[in-house]
Amino acid sequence: MALSFTTAGESHGPAVIATVFGLPFGHALDLGWINSQLARRQGGYGRGGRQNVERDEATALSGLRRGLTIGSPLTLVIHNKDSRIDKAPDLPNVRPGHVDLAGVLKVGSRNARDVLERASARETAARVMAGAACQSLLRELGIEVIARVLSIGDVIADQPMGAGYTACVQDPAAARAARNAGEFGTLDRGSDAALKAAINGARAAGDTLGGVIEVVAVNLPPGLGNHNHWDSKLDGRLGQALMSIQAMKAVEIGLGCETARRRGSAVHDAVHPAPPPFGRAPYARGSNNAGGLEGGVTNGEPLVCRVHMKPISTLMNPLDTVDVSTGKPAKASTERSDTCAVPAAAIVAECAVAIVLAQALLEKTGGDSMAEVKRNLDGYIASLREFRP
Repeated sequence: MALSFTTAGESHGPAVIATVFGLPFGHALDLGWINSQLARRQGGYGRGGRQNVERDEATALSGLRRGLTIGSPLTLVIHNKDSRIDKAPDLPNVRPGHVDLAGVLKVGSRNARDVLERASARETAARVMAGAACQSLLRELGIEVIARVLSIGDVIADQPMGAGYTACVQDPAAARAARNAGEFGTLDRGSDAALKAAINGARAAGDTLGGVIEVVAVNLPPGLGNHNHWDSKLDGRLGQALMSIQAMKAVEIGLGCETARRRGSAVHDAVHPAPPPFGRAPYARGSNNAGGLEGGVTNGEPLVCRVHMKPISTLMNPLDTVDVSTGKPAKASTERSDTCAVPAAAIVAECAVAIVLAQALLEKTGGDSMAEVKRNLDGYIASLREFRP
């Protein structure tokens, strides 16, 4: 069965649920890792009041026996402390930038509460559960996925594929520790003061800030994804996964938009024989402008994605809008919200990428058990060495 997942639950519902289908038998699922990722999703400077209410912790309802996956659907649940969905106030004053107006027009309601509950970023807690479970699987196979913040507002902490990218590739564990030691999801503390000042300034003005996140995956074998069909190309699947995260407005792979401004000779990555031992790829690149993907297939270089997050739509100094219950001008509603959630969104993006990569890896290896997956992956990597005389 192909790996897939579903999510359930509303922002103010009784629980948030993620079910992952297709995990092989015999994986020692790291629930501690999943809960640490959930904690990071709630952290970061600029978060709002909801994080003081909820303390997210995942519980497995199915799919585990004595800590090992058993091949059946893995169901993980977080119980919401704030579960007042029936008592939450109506919200007719739709917020510009949120799904409120488009949603009520779509379903025919005059109360945005009917559509915003599922559209809330609270839903990403379920994606983090599913994605962290996929990360647990990938890590057993030697693959690391790590995200970091490049910028918040107009404050730049690192350049695309800059020093932080190099640190992630060279030592993912150390890079993750450096990121987790701060409040902003960056690797370099040198920009902390400027980032804090920018967020504080936005908060004082009743405003919000977005930013840019880069995700790097290390030690992927070449050949994941599919060049034959438009809907199975890995870059397309990654784009869909990242763009479906609330507030994301653009995705780049590798050099991304910069490739449109360069000649081909300054974009495409020269191929060289990899020095033995080859690792997982028999050939190497002189650069990684492609971001580890060519033709919708991994090429053995680190995978690099960037996602651009807009400022959160709920403003404490609200914009003009309409009251859809009366049709009259009004000020947009205010909900308990964040000034900046970019560091938290980095964890969501990390988990979203992990889901797609775990799917692609299991498509390549097959296998009902982890032992079989490992044998198949080892056999495939061994076959790649035949490309080197």
